[in-house]
Amino acid sequence: AEELQDVVPVGHSYGGMVITGVADARQERIKQLVYVDAQVPLPGESSSSLHSAEVQAQREATAAAHGGALPPADPALFGLDGADREWLLRRQVPHPFGPYRDALPYDAERLAQVPRHYIACTQPAFATALAHHARVRGAPGWQIVDIATGHCPMVSAPQAVVSALLALASTR
Repeated sequence: AEELQDVVPVGHSYGGMVITGVADARQERIKQLVYVDAQVPLPGESSSSLHSAEVQAQREATAAAHGGALPPADPALFGLDGADREWLLRRQVPHPFGPYRDALPYDAERLAQVPRHYIACTQPAFATALAHHARVRGAPGWQIVDIATGHCPMVSAPQAVVSALLALASTR
């Protein structure tokens, strides 16, 4: 509706799935993509594709027991404690389970035309994000920025995230 051009979608965690789909649907409007400790799917993968069968089954059972949604994780898993952990606990909501297993088909060649950046949060590294860190580090065409903080850098290191985003915005 806004007829935006040169958009820079930024996706954190599962949001990497979302910005990948957006870029595939509206590649002509996208200037670049920024993944913040996010999932980076290959065509046809779902959010659960890189999880073991055991983890997938466990999450399926958890979602079934919680009305079809995954309860929020304890922010301590993301390296947050004290006031930051309490702040995030008050704001988290369950995640619908369907998108966890729904595959995202997209045109990899079209997406490769869009500049892609990855902000990897490394201390402590979130186990689920490690496979995606490795994926982008091993693929051509990615600019990678490491931030020595946990999975929720918007909470634990907001100035570092802003600095990284501003630096990436000036590239291309």
